[in-house]
Amino acid sequence: MRNTFLAMGVIALISFSACTSNNKKQFETKDTSELVSPDTTATAHADHAHNSQNSLDWNGTYKGVVPCADCPGIETTIVLNNDETFSYMGVYQERDTKVEDTGKFMWHDNGSVVHLMGKEVNMKLKVGENRLFSLDQDGKPIEGPLKDKYILEKQ
Repeated sequence: MRNTFLAMGVIALISFSACTSNNKKQFETKDTSELVSPDTTATAHADHAHNSQNSLDWNGTYKGVVPCADCPGIETTIVLNNDETFSYMGVYQERDTKVEDTGKFMWHDNGSVVHLMGKEVNMKLKVGENRLFSLDQDGKPIEGPLKDKYILEKQ
């Protein structure tokens, strides 16, 4: 009977050690994954969240002369305000025409494009580092030999 009791004690001790060892391994694995996961997750979220809206100093005044179909160019001034309002002024060179407008703008394409909507103006512009790039009516970059003329520089 003493041998049976001793055998049961040894079996219990081995079982307890095995369970403790497995729990310890699971705990160590869990701890290691927890140490790695937050860094990986934070990096993934940081890269995904990085955009013109939250990473660039986009508010301010932008100017440039954009091409015009029936005049030498349109002297364009756009002011983007922190409260997501804008003002627009377009002066047609060698013509007696000036367009002025104000309104609200909204962000598109995960914070990389502003859409200006006023009474006279309905345009999309890609926001870059100290630049606004005019987009076509479909919101795509302007292509062709004059594409570099559709850039407004921050003043």
